[in-house]
Amino acid sequence: MKLQLLARLFCLALLLGISAACTKHEVDVKPVEIKPIHITIDVNVKVDRALDDFFGDIDEAAQNE
Repeated sequence: MKLQLLARLFCLALLLGISAACTKHEVDVKPVEIKPIHITIDVNVKVDRALDDFFGDIDEAAQNE
């Protein structure tokens, strides 16, 4: 009687072990959305020219000396 009970428990454990090892996994990969990037660059040309003129005058004065 004990032997039959142990055999049934062993078969049950074996069946559970086999069924636990058979798993299926799926990964759903969605496409990545790439959006355009809007960049605003403000260039202050007026100040840049004024600085060039200012330093240009200093450079010319230094060269003339």
